[in-house]
Amino acid sequence: MESLPEAVLIRILASLPAVDLVLVCRLVCCQWKNLVDGAALWILKCQQEGLIRAESDAENWQNFYFLSKKRKNLIKNPCGEEDLEHWGEVENGGDGWKIEELPGDFGKEFPSEEVHKYFVTSYEWCRKAQVIDLRAEGYWEELMDTTQPKIMVRDWYAGRSDAGCLYELCVKLLSENEDVLAEHKSETVTIPQDNDASWTEISHTFSDYGPGVRFVRFEHGGQDTLFWKGWYGVRVTNSSVTVEP
Repeated sequence: MESLPEAVLIRILASLPAVDLVLVCRLVCCQWKNLVDGAALWILKCQQEGLIRAESDAENWQNFYFLSKKRKNLIKNPCGEEDLEHWGEVENGGDGWKIEELPGDFGKEFPSEEVHKYFVTSYEWCRKAQVIDLRAEGYWEELMDTTQPKIMVRDWYAGRSDAGCLYELCVKLLSENEDVLAEHKSETVTIPQDNDASWTEISHTFSDYGPGVRFVRFEHGGQDTLFWKGWYGVRVTNSSVTVEP
């Protein structure tokens, strides 16, 4: 192996699982450690697996590889397929939260055919939240403190065309002790009566938020503005929190 050209050795190492490269191969010798810590090996693995990145943004290809492979929606039950499972701190104002099938009365279909249900609020404020444990999801402390990958938050909301409603989103990045290190709170969105019932996406990206982030707290909610008994308030679905490569 010592006589192999470095380019050939990189190609051999790139065929191995990434976890083995970091936990096993990196400990073999100084040469292998330098290759595993270097960019060339991870650029090759990214190319082999179709993980594309702008060359000008290439700071740490190893982190980019792992973040790309781990990228997923960290919100559980985002569309109500499991009723209110995984949602905590639920505030059931009026008649409380309800799950309905798309498009619903006086509603419109969602832009994605993969979404079939939504949560709907009532005539007093309804709120619900999820707290995401980043370490439990595989995002280690050094990564969050040093690389500080972007954290993208998205939510979708809509009214029904025969009723007005309100909507709010609040997302916090929390420390180990659940101190607030960064926060994004939307303005209270007012949807008038006789609206077109179209779905609107709201998003925010956290970046350069500093070390210490261990949890993400996602909260949204709303109500109707006519105070009609039942479920005439804002509709929400397809919420997402992703850690971006």
